[in-house]
Amino acid sequence: MPSATIKIFLVHGDPKRLRTAELSNWTGKAVAGPRSEFEGVFSREESGNSGVYFLTGTDPESGKPAIYVGEAENIRDRVKVHLEKDFWNQIIFFISKDENLTKAHIRYLEGKLIDQARKSGRAMVTNGQSSGARLPESDREDMEIFLNKINQLLPVLGVELLVPAAAKAVAESEHKKLFCEIKGVKAEGRLAPNGFVVLKDSHAVLIDRASSVKWPWVKNMRQRLKDEGVLETKGDSLVFTSDAEFTSPSSAAAVIHGGHANGLTAWKDKSGKTLKEIESI
Repeated sequence: MPSATIKIFLVHGDPKRLRTAELSNWTGKAVAGPRSEFEGVFSREESGNSGVYFLTGTDPESGKPAIYVGEAENIRDRVKVHLEKDFWNQIIFFISKDENLTKAHIRYLEGKLIDQARKSGRAMVTNGQSSGARLPESDREDMEIFLNKINQLLPVLGVELLVPAAAKAVAESEHKKLFCEIKGVKAEGRLAPNGFVVLKDSHAVLIDRASSVKWPWVKNMRQRLKDEGVLETKGDSLVFTSDAEFTSPSSAAAVIHGGHANGLTAWKDKSGKTLKEIESI
């Protein structure tokens, strides 16, 4: 993404309450706020425009993050229908300040954003079906630019549910790759903006270490990854079937070791230098 200047306005001075966001040299605008301030969010003039919106929260049954992506020619009127859904506690919507978004434009954006949300694997997407619209080539290019701007602003406004859940944001250069080895198994990974990514086809020990009794979160995390199909038994080790994102190098190393581990010393580059040594330079 190109560099950008972001202007965020905190309407009440509180970063968790009603706020607006704009990017330099872009006709779009974002408005975000908590569900508890529904009336304040939709008393704003922008809410009467056409655009796309995101409802985010937690699925009450699974406890996992949940998201709904929608489009409307009048966002205020459309979102009122969603008040019967109790999973969401935040809303963000995007409009064009020049009021140049047609129904086809916003359906195109909605379809792309739903696909992104599903592919990211970060949240349960509550949309019942996909959307989308065919656009002339010039309009399609304009909407791809609009889409990129949405993706720049969403994480700044606290929504990372569309960000790819693994290594795509990390440079693929070989010198960035790190290795973790224990008891004959080997894993590869990279530092990432949200923590650390263990790469597909990496291996982890099959049996939990005794230390997992003292730190049960490791055992629980390994079990969750097994339940999700990210870790599968293959011979005498576990194998990552896809890239997996962790909050830190230590949590990634702990899953590979089957017990508590210090990621700063467990992860090394191809020359054998530990992550701690690399970061001390």
